[in-house]
Amino acid sequence: MKTLKLTLLCCLLSAFTFADVSQGERDALLALYNATNGESWNTSWDLEQPVSEWFGITTENDHVVAISLTFNNLNGQLPEEISNLKSLKVLNLSFNRLQGELPSSITSMSGLEELKLFSNNISGSIPSDIGKMSNLRSLEMFNNNFEGEIPTSIGDLEKLETLILSSNQLTGRLPSSLSNLKALKVLSLFDNSLLGTIPPSIGQLAELEELVLSNNAFYGNLPGEMAQLTNLKTLLLSNNGFKGNFAFLKNELPNIVDFDLDEVNTKGALATLDTEEDDEDDND
Repeated sequence: MKTLKLTLLCCLLSAFTFADVSQGERDALLALYNATNGESWNTSWDLEQPVSEWFGITTENDHVVAISLTFNNLNGQLPEEISNLKSLKVLNLSFNRLQGELPSSITSMSGLEELKLFSNNISGSIPSDIGKMSNLRSLEMFNNNFEGEIPTSIGDLEKLETLILSSNQLTGRLPSSLSNLKALKVLSLFDNSLLGTIPPSIGQLAELEELVLSNNAFYGNLPGEMAQLTNLKTLLLSNNGFKGNFAFLKNELPNIVDFDLDEVNTKGALATLDTEEDDEDDND
């Protein structure tokens, strides 16, 4: 009988020790730990401690709501089980050595508000159904190896304020659905292989404060609607194939601080900000 009581007591103590999150959420964290060589992290987890005591983990009401493991030497691929953290709002794994493609399940994390995976070695395409992550306010995946086009569904992220996909290997045109992102303040896409003209619908991003398109293969005239972006503080367009002298744009944007164009776009005749006529001519 004493042995039975002692066993029950140990079970109860164990249950109380890990009662701060469900077993399912703990297992999801362990999957992350194992998939990214947790024993070699700069600051590892003491798996004997409650999850709420683990480095970089924030819990609320017995749920994991944030993971922040920046500069922590995570080395491996994000596991599918990450999506089992249904209450997660912040996932920040920037400045690590993550590789491989994003797990297909990641877009089911509809409660996520911040996804920061920048400065890793993640490859593959941006999930085509990323628009399902409807609560995202910040999507920062720059300085990786993402390829392919920016998915059209990105326009479904209507709460998005920050979109930074710079320094990847993205191709194709800007999706017109970007104009749906009415709350967007930062759009940074520099150092990719994006091409085409800038769609006139960009003028609908009235809250935009930072537009960075440098080091791509954009071309043609800028749409006149860009003059509607009166909240712009940063406009960087150099190392593209834009035509005409757009230096006068600086006078059209009252809050501009950082303004960068190629030397060829600061000389010669003033260009009339135009629509996508050049694009249409190319398709004839």
